Amino acid sequence: MKLLRRRIRYHIGQMSGRRRRMLNFGVFVACALAILIIATIVIYHIYDVNLEAPSTSQKSQIVIIKSGESVNAIADQLHNARLIKSAWSFEWYVRAQGVRGNLEAGTYSFTPSQDVESIVSTLTQGRVATKLVTILPGQRLDQIRSTLINDGFTPASVDAALQPGQYASLPALADKPAGANLEGLLYPDSFQKDANTNPKQIISESLQEMGNHLTPSLQAAFASEGLTTYQGIILASIVEQEVSKPSDQAQAAQVFLSRLKANMPLGSDVTAYYGSIVAGQAPSLTYDSPYNTLIHTGLPPTPISNVNEQALNAVAHPANTNWLYFVTGDNGTTYFETTAQQHQQDTINYCHKLCSQ
Repeated sequence: MKLLRRRIRYHIGQMSGRRRRMLNFGVFVACALAILIIATIVIYHIYDVNLEAPSTSQKSQIVIIKSGESVNAIADQLHNARLIKSAWSFEWYVRAQGVRGNLEAGTYSFTPSQDVESIVSTLTQGRVATKLVTILPGQRLDQIRSTLINDGFTPASVDAALQPGQYASLPALADKPAGANLEGLLYPDSFQKDANTNPKQIISESLQEMGNHLTPSLQAAFASEGLTTYQGIILASIVEQEVSKPSDQAQAAQVFLSRLKANMPLGSDVTAYYGSIVAGQAPSLTYDSPYNTLIHTGLPPTPISNVNEQALNAVAHPANTNWLYFVTGDNGTTYFETTAQQHQQDTINYCHKLCSQ
């Protein structure tokens, strides 16, 4: 009997231990779930608060959204301008609404009193600021012409305003070859327009802004790389078209400068496309024009688009590297290499869609 009682007590003890462990595990799970629920509630509360307007200020700010700019870049720009409370909340909202691909490029006027919903609605509907003419970075002269016409100027007045001879005294044209047009010389910015504004005023303001960016120190930096000011603008326009990240632009500029010094073709697809387009042809890598740097050595005869400050500085202050090749992959990352074999492998690995165009 004593042995039986011991065994019974033993089994009861085991069962009690299991119950305690199960109870402890249940308490742990309940606590973990409670913490998770509370954390989720807190995160969503913070998210909701961050969607609210940053302040009650009615002071408007101009924001330029570039074509193809990512949601992350737009969020950072709005946050840096203190037009939204949080970049990540803006990104979450855009993704939750399913409008990532609907944010339109252009010039917008926002105030800190607007909430994220209002800002996103404006961006997706393309309600650009009125009384502003925007010349975007990376535009060809024919695209700028179309922009001005779409802003209400007549084609005849725009064509007259784009004749370079009337601006000969402006610093931006000081190094322009005779016979060259204004390609690459119109600085991207937004300009005020009212009922009395004519396109010549817009062009003049843009050229003056370009002159302001062509500082003596910038021109001296171009010269140290063996470039005239106009040649620096040409190379900056290629860099502008090839890559968008400032760090990548400095490395791309180094690649092109190294190739120039080695008398190698620049090998830039965007110059070949430009040459075919301005000749009235479909974009082509094989069309033989003075702009096709896949075929011809040296710089093309003119810039291939306008440029911003980042591209100018990239050429003036290239990266200290020894790359000779680069390709931008479908994921937006630019891969730099020193040999043609490595470059070809990068193209095979990372550039399927873009490199097949």
